[in-house]
Amino acid sequence: MTVPSASASMWSPLRQPVFRALWIASAVSTIGTWMHDVAAAWLMTTLAPNSPLLVALMQAAASLPFFLLALPAGAIADVVDRRKLLLLTQSVMLVIAVLLGVLTLAQIINPWILLGLTFALSVGSSMNMPVWQAVTPELVSKEDLAQAVTLTGIIINLSRSIGPALAGIVIAAVGTGVVFLLNALSFVGVIWVIYRWRRTPQNSGLPAERFWGAMQAGVRYVRYAPPLQTVLIRTAAYIFFASALFSLLPLLGRQELKLDALGYGIILDFLGIGGLAGAFILPKLRQRFSIDQLVAGSSLLMGVMIVALAYLRNLPLICGVMMLVGISSLSVMVSLNVAAQTAVPTWVRARALAVQLLVFQGCMALGSLLWGSVAQRTNISVALAIAAVGLIVFVVVTSRYRLRCAEKLDLASSLHWDQPTRAFEPCPNDGPVLITLEYHIDPAKADEFTKVMKVLRNIRLRDGAIQWGLYHDLSQPGRFIETTLVESWAEHKRQFVRVTNADKAIEEQARAFHIGEQPPKVSQMIYANYTDSKGFQQPC
Repeated sequence: MTVPSASASMWSPLRQPVFRALWIASAVSTIGTWMHDVAAAWLMTTLAPNSPLLVALMQAAASLPFFLLALPAGAIADVVDRRKLLLLTQSVMLVIAVLLGVLTLAQIINPWILLGLTFALSVGSSMNMPVWQAVTPELVSKEDLAQAVTLTGIIINLSRSIGPALAGIVIAAVGTGVVFLLNALSFVGVIWVIYRWRRTPQNSGLPAERFWGAMQAGVRYVRYAPPLQTVLIRTAAYIFFASALFSLLPLLGRQELKLDALGYGIILDFLGIGGLAGAFILPKLRQRFSIDQLVAGSSLLMGVMIVALAYLRNLPLICGVMMLVGISSLSVMVSLNVAAQTAVPTWVRARALAVQLLVFQGCMALGSLLWGSVAQRTNISVALAIAAVGLIVFVVVTSRYRLRCAEKLDLASSLHWDQPTRAFEPCPNDGPVLITLEYHIDPAKADEFTKVMKVLRNIRLRDGAIQWGLYHDLSQPGRFIETTLVESWAEHKRQFVRVTNADKAIEEQARAFHIGEQPPKVSQMIYANYTDSKGFQQPC
């Protein structure tokens, strides 16, 4: 059971002026986005009423950029100034929305222009989302992070309830072109708040990471970071099965419940209302239950509700079920997002969140394809029932992957590594660099020592090493040499600021085995690409 904190109020992040201003501006912008989505889909059915393929391609045009650009966007967001990147992406989306609105009002729009501009707008959104998520921990304290993410969930659910209704009113009154221009206008507030935000520069004496190297570092971090892998596994297991409901809900409404557009809108409204209710309930639940209990309980509730939707045909009951779906969905997604944010340090946060977004989108797409195929071969009820059972089973199967460990990690930079004395300073791109640590331990404790060093291996590889090894001296049974190979001198220097307080605790466990009078000897060696007349590598 978690301990309630003084800042457990859901509204506590709004005490921070920048977060409060961004939250209000993004609420307006998200409503504009939902209005745009409805208007664009409606416009395509008008432009191509007899082409289901073109209508379906709208979803593909909106989703494809997230598959292509999520990880590159995360790498860019960790390399460049996040404030400037937000200004750029928001400005680009504003221009595209204005162009779409003008072309629509001028009646020179066609299906392919609409698809192209939808794709372009989604490119801006896919570049914007990882950096938007990554700046949240910069605006609020770690204690308020869960509340901040919950407040973001309120925006999503509130806009999902308001946006489509406003879009319908505006379309009926003045047409779809005006909706696109209103969406463009909604970006202005966000741009203004970001422009006025005086972000504290993240100064570093190191050269900036290169784009390709930053992407490799992000992938390497995910590969060797068990707490983040746990979040990704739990995200994939939930979304893959929950996607059955979200992908088949339109067919359920039209074919099984015989609803018209208004009736379908009503059940979506109850989904949004449930999400809003969940936003108010979640802070209290977090005080009573651990994050693992919350995710497991909410996932089980989601599975039971999917079973209910598979067989219920009474509209009032279905509206009640949709409220519970909204509560459970928000609880799971907020908890997983918070777990991802707290499982990684600042330097790689945008890349990690981009990978989580990639997992989310990929499992949503694959799940939708699978459950749609199952529904086509059997029926909607069977597909939903199978997905619900799968979700419940995987709650049990994935329960051994604990999320709460991420909450306990101290990922602040420890800065505890000492720099060995060097005869010269290599150039940043010189390398590779070989680092060795010499341990002297009690041979009787060799097995325990190697077990701890296996944990340290993941830390070294996660933070920049391309090779790692532990060697046992055949002539001296108590002598062990740890070797780490890093691609360049600049990358090795980045390791000094990447090591965290949590990593320091593991290192101290390993060094506790060392029985020498002096600390383990550290050596830094660089690949001898060239030497001067004295036999030393030339300084930079």
